[in-house]
Amino acid sequence: MVDASRRGFFRGRPRPKAEIRPPWAIAEALFVATCTRCNDCLKGCPEQIIVVGDGGYPRVDFKRGECTFCGDCAGVCQPLALTRNDEQQPAWFHKAVIGSACLPQRGVECRVCEDFCDARAIRFPPRLGGSPLPTIDPEKCTGCGACVAPCPVEAISFGDLS
Repeated sequence: MVDASRRGFFRGRPRPKAEIRPPWAIAEALFVATCTRCNDCLKGCPEQIIVVGDGGYPRVDFKRGECTFCGDCAGVCQPLALTRNDEQQPAWFHKAVIGSACLPQRGVECRVCEDFCDARAIRFPPRLGGSPLPTIDPEKCTGCGACVAPCPVEAISFGDLS
């Protein structure tokens, strides 16, 4: 097993950035120990949002598009680092988070993220004295990432809210 923090130390990066693994990834430490880095999940993803990440392990890049939760990546994973036990199992617990670079928070009208959110998890409720600010309903947010790529200032990231 690769000790990513040790490798990062020698590269001048004290801590590796937490990466979003493909849907239905097992716990991170077990994922790193189980994943063979065969890239079958990359080839199996019809949206092509799974890319090679740090250490050669797969990660999701929402700048390339959104996850449709089709399950193809988990279906081709032979070492079972991606395991989908049933149709009701959530793909992950990542939810969208809007950062301070968001244009409406700077007084500029923008609602692109709301337009791309099919789940209607991002809303812009009216507010007195200024432009509406985005709010995210964590109950509705699927973590699909559709809001990331269209954001003109890259203000949307994802956090694990499990």
